[in-house]
Amino acid sequence: MSHKRVPKRKIVFAGAGAAAVAAAAILLPNANASQDDKADAQPKKVNAAAAADIASELASKLGEAFGGAYYDKDKQQVIVNVVGDSNNVNVEVKKAGAVARSVKNSTADLKTAAKTLKTKATIPGTAWSVDPKTNELRVTADSTVTGAKWDTVQSTVKSLGAGMATVKRSAGEFKTFAAGGDAIFGGGARCSLGFNVTTDSGAPGFITAGHCGVAAKEWSDSQNGAPVATVQKATFPGNGDFSLLTYDDANTNAPSTVNTGGGKTVNITQAAEATVGQQVERMGSTTGLHDGTVTGLDATVNYPEGTVSGLIQTDVCAEPGDSGGSLFTQDGSAIGLTSGGSGDCTAGGETFFQPVTTALAAVGAQIGGGAADNGAGAADNSAGAADNSAGAADNSAGAADNSAGAADNSAGAADNGAGAADNG
Repeated sequence: MSHKRVPKRKIVFAGAGAAAVAAAAILLPNANASQDDKADAQPKKVNAAAAADIASELASKLGEAFGGAYYDKDKQQVIVNVVGDSNNVNVEVKKAGAVARSVKNSTADLKTAAKTLKTKATIPGTAWSVDPKTNELRVTADSTVTGAKWDTVQSTVKSLGAGMATVKRSAGEFKTFAAGGDAIFGGGARCSLGFNVTTDSGAPGFITAGHCGVAAKEWSDSQNGAPVATVQKATFPGNGDFSLLTYDDANTNAPSTVNTGGGKTVNITQAAEATVGQQVERMGSTTGLHDGTVTGLDATVNYPEGTVSGLIQTDVCAEPGDSGGSLFTQDGSAIGLTSGGSGDCTAGGETFFQPVTTALAAVGAQIGGGAADNGAGAADNSAGAADNSAGAADNSAGAADNSAGAADNSAGAADNGAGAADNG
């Protein structure tokens, strides 16, 4: 099937895009709470972006008493997990406009438990993330984890102690996904551009999944087309799944706009942290636009190619052809880049995303750089369309099991020194 080419210097791709709330061991000052006129402050109604800022601020202030936070979208409130019964801690939470919730496990406790899982249960097909709603680690094992491997997962979770972690099965298989927002092609693989960015040196470029960046050095905006961008940095597996490419034409106009299909776009104005409970949307070339909720932070996923840490876990569906695609909010915040997961958009499943904030910091780039009014023009090349998703299957080099997330690009990726995912 033919693909329309976006005119040179007016390339716009759909984006993708978040990060875990970090806790710092900073002790509270011994303030006299009764003298603080904000001690009786009522919880504030905030949006998800503001919730992430409040949670991050309290993580620093509460230190070891901080047990994570999440966003109650129905009440529009930030719920903060608090360990212990210090009145000063509760005062700080109220001053920030959040709601304090007494829990057993601190962030430090959960991180220690995660280290044990990493040491004893790093098995392909397993994943874990922090779930502040349950104040536990959420451990998931896919359909490939059987026999002695499943026994190891269960025994390791049990060794952590009661109330520290839960384990469940996933019907699918954890794999990276190929392609996403607007289709890009390289080295026999098909992926999706995440968000257009401007590098610290002022060059126009974009970020996408790292397993795409290690699969090929040069990428085109059409199948079998001339290269339009070159990989500068790529991380996969390891501490993330992200890559930075710069446009070969330095005059490329690359606005940060997500094409959501049907001639509609969302202008991306900033990168933002993810918050558990936050409503998000994902755009992909195979499955189009889907929404869902952030369910976990600081996720570790053990793909067949290796372990990736620091991801966002969601219940947003995805399928082969969606890698690198945009995770964003309707108000224009870039949250994540599609990494991988299990399931599909019929039965559902888990999908993991690379936080955009972490990726930008690692590669030295910022959201933005071009005029947003070119956003709709990207639709021609895009992937919101099913046309390209069919092409993805053809381009995937005869994938043996596309429904499970396999697209034979893994071999091509490995040939490119990628050790990359099945779908490039």
